[in-house]
Amino acid sequence: MEKLFAFDPSSPLLFTQFYFWAFFGVVYAIFSLVKSKRLMRNAFLFFASLFFYFKTSGLSILILLFVICSDFFIAKRMARERDGSVKRKAWLVLSICIDLGLLCYFKYAYFFTDVASSLTGLELKVTDVFAELGNMLTGSERFDVDKIVLPVGISFFIFQIISYSVDVYRKDVQPVRNILDFGFYVSFFPQLVAGPIVRASEFIPQLYKKFSLSRRQFGIAIFWILNGLGKKIILSDYIAVNFVDRVFDNPLLFTGFENFAALFAYSLQVYADFSGYTDIAIGVAMLMGFYLPVNFNSPYKAPNPQDFWRRWHMSLSRWLKSYLYIPLGGNRRASFGTYFWIILFALIALILSGSWVVSVILVTAGAAMLLLAHFRESSRKKLFSNINRFITMLFGGMWHGASWNFIIWGGLNGIGMIVYILWKDMKWGVRLFLTGALAIALAALCRFHPEPVWRILSVWTAVICAGTLVRFIYHLIRPDAAGAPSSGMDSVRQSSFRSRRDRTTAWLGTVWAVAQTFTFITFTRLFFRSGSNLDPATANQVAWETARNMVAQIGSPWDVSLIPDICAGYWKVFALVIAGIVIHLLPARWKRRYRLGFASLPLPLMAIATAVIVFLLYQFVTADTQPFIYFQF
Repeated sequence: MEKLFAFDPSSPLLFTQFYFWAFFGVVYAIFSLVKSKRLMRNAFLFFASLFFYFKTSGLSILILLFVICSDFFIAKRMARERDGSVKRKAWLVLSICIDLGLLCYFKYAYFFTDVASSLTGLELKVTDVFAELGNMLTGSERFDVDKIVLPVGISFFIFQIISYSVDVYRKDVQPVRNILDFGFYVSFFPQLVAGPIVRASEFIPQLYKKFSLSRRQFGIAIFWILNGLGKKIILSDYIAVNFVDRVFDNPLLFTGFENFAALFAYSLQVYADFSGYTDIAIGVAMLMGFYLPVNFNSPYKAPNPQDFWRRWHMSLSRWLKSYLYIPLGGNRRASFGTYFWIILFALIALILSGSWVVSVILVTAGAAMLLLAHFRESSRKKLFSNINRFITMLFGGMWHGASWNFIIWGGLNGIGMIVYILWKDMKWGVRLFLTGALAIALAALCRFHPEPVWRILSVWTAVICAGTLVRFIYHLIRPDAAGAPSSGMDSVRQSSFRSRRDRTTAWLGTVWAVAQTFTFITFTRLFFRSGSNLDPATANQVAWETARNMVAQIGSPWDVSLIPDICAGYWKVFALVIAGIVIHLLPARWKRRYRLGFASLPLPLMAIATAVIVFLLYQFVTADTQPFIYFQF
């Protein structure tokens, strides 16, 4: 019995474990008795959520309780001050400083220490001050002071709390009257440790609503739970254990093709893992009458990087837009924050690189932007919006992890968005000239400075250039200028032909754009995956080494004769990857149809189907428990 209530770091509560579903079964049984009593319901779910978090993260529950108490009372005090007053702003600043201070300490202490050591040349050391305080209070050496342990899900609940403080300041929501209700909003266990990030204005009104769950909603909730388990167990875990993790753990032991395939397989794995967690969270919450926001919308169907981030981790994208991008100035102007952050990031990159090439590039880029903003007022707004967008993506990368790899990953995504915004306004002739010039330049680099990274970029740019050439020729010879047909049936037939031709062309263009976007996003994940699941004390060095080794393997000449044997050896993994991508690309209306079909089944038939699906799912369970990827964030 003592083991049931004790924290075991080797066995956190995971949605894929029987222990979690036993926990949820008990919680739901008690919930069914108190669901009609609002205050009792919220209080019970608050304490159940605290138990869940304790089983997941141990004594880190004290941090969660601290921010719940601090932000609850600060928000109430802030709401008493008049609009625009200095005191009201001061309370908001205090709340944000406390929340971000805790997040930065636990998540970025090693990263900031490494940066400071590089800049100053001093040997700085990280110490867990909370562990020291615990040792002082207990009069023992119980806690390790030499290592900071990252609380599970701290990025999620800190961002959630910040949204509450800002929304109260803006008067988008009224302060929660009861600390038990507020604690429940912050700690609701289905989404506590891996999202989605629930904004105060979306969830707090649900605190005061009566429980409601229709027959169809019940069926949809069960569907989401099964769908999420399928993504996690069949796709994510199986692909990771049997292929992806092996390659990323030691890229030099595998061929260039295997590294290339592992990178694309990881794109499916991370999607199946994270969206699988979200599906289960949405389903579990729905069974209790609460509705979490959609977090994914078939992101690999996106035809450009900007649309990808409207479809991927949507709750984080909306949060960054509302609480960072717009305050920076959004697409209207540059703020003090715009200049401050871009100069700071540039200085850090300049100092740490120690390269005159980087210095020249940064100075030239900065001078060009300032001259453009000064002499072309029409371009000023677009320039500032792109800078704000880039800064937002850099912070999006930092939110995911405390290493340069995540910042590079965020920066690449920001560059991809900016390139697309500039690209869509160009004429096809300009696009062809730019891609052709870049392809020639990269080919020359490969000829005179044959590095793997230049080979990869050269091949990809050549492919893009070829596609751009085809589109340029099509637009050049497109017979739109021809006069309209005379009359009658010929007119109808030619109009119908042009309509079919345009639809086909548009479809092919979309397929091409989706394929290029997916390729771009996949290669940025090289930096994302290589920085994941690492000890923060060594993350920067290990992550960079992994990324460099994978680039070296992928960019080196391949022995194509080995590819058939590799495909045969990993045929189950590759088949799952292909099946997962095909299902992902199915039209939304098809998915909605079979979702509603399952939800409409008679209850006995639904129960049988659920039992069969669960039995089949657990045939894929691996021996080692695979935590959700986003637990580390």
